[in-house]
Amino acid sequence: MSIQWKGVMPAVTTKFTDSDRLDLHMFEHNIQAQLEAGVHGIVLGGTLGEASTLSETEKRILTTTTVDLVKDKVPVLINIAEQSTKEAIRAAQNAETDGAKGLMMLPPMRYKSGDRETVEYFKAVANSTSLPIMVYNNPVDYKVEVTLEMFDELLKCDNIEAVKESTRDISNVTRIKNRFGDRLKIMTGVDTVALESLLMGADGWIAGLVCAFPAETVAIYELQKAGRIKEAIDIYRWFLPLLELDINPKLVQNIKLAEVATGIGTETVRAPRLPLHGEERKHVLKVIEDGLKNRPTLPDYKNL
Repeated sequence: MSIQWKGVMPAVTTKFTDSDRLDLHMFEHNIQAQLEAGVHGIVLGGTLGEASTLSETEKRILTTTTVDLVKDKVPVLINIAEQSTKEAIRAAQNAETDGAKGLMMLPPMRYKSGDRETVEYFKAVANSTSLPIMVYNNPVDYKVEVTLEMFDELLKCDNIEAVKESTRDISNVTRIKNRFGDRLKIMTGVDTVALESLLMGADGWIAGLVCAFPAETVAIYELQKAGRIKEAIDIYRWFLPLLELDINPKLVQNIKLAEVATGIGTETVRAPRLPLHGEERKHVLKVIEDGLKNRPTLPDYKNL
């Protein structure tokens, strides 16, 4: 399956048991909910997936489990977030062996690489694998920006095909389209500017709150694609207070708490993360409670 860079692809959370092992039972339950809602791909081991805490073995288990589960209904991608080029190449080759259909890829972790170093890092991994790559451009959280000039060089690698656009600058969607046309597909990566980005020409949405609200997320995408903009906006306005849980240092805890409320997850996180408590927890629970109380009735978005 070649990847069509479009639609909603959840950056799924990683589920853990109370004894700090992978909770594959609840993980599979959530993946099934995503598939039933009509998502267009699955992204493993991203920020929401607690990538920095996962061992190589755990990443491979998540990949093979998901590949077996989705049975080629949608592509499975895994995030590459490594400290060295050598380990990134190894992770990419593992992903290919384990059946992933594509890679989401961050710049080097911990070391703040310069422009030339960042380009060479991406190119080295791209040249080591046949898998298509989506560059994860998130200078807000990861402090390295992949500029348009850097993409000029990166796109010499045929398998660098897409960008997860997380600069939070809506006009960057237009800049990319003006510069590269369809050569570089755009997957918006920030929930709170997702509909705006789609309306400006982004091809799809790597989503966060989809983990707890898959149907609503896919409905927004399908409605705007069908030109039913007002209906998409109405759902998006309801959704925004929940989406804002994604642009927070505790986004993993926030979204896992939302998954509990919708019956498709647990709030167990891996240390050093801890579950929310006190006033912070009360605030997030109130946002979720209000969202559920006013949850919209969705149109038949699968048959537009």
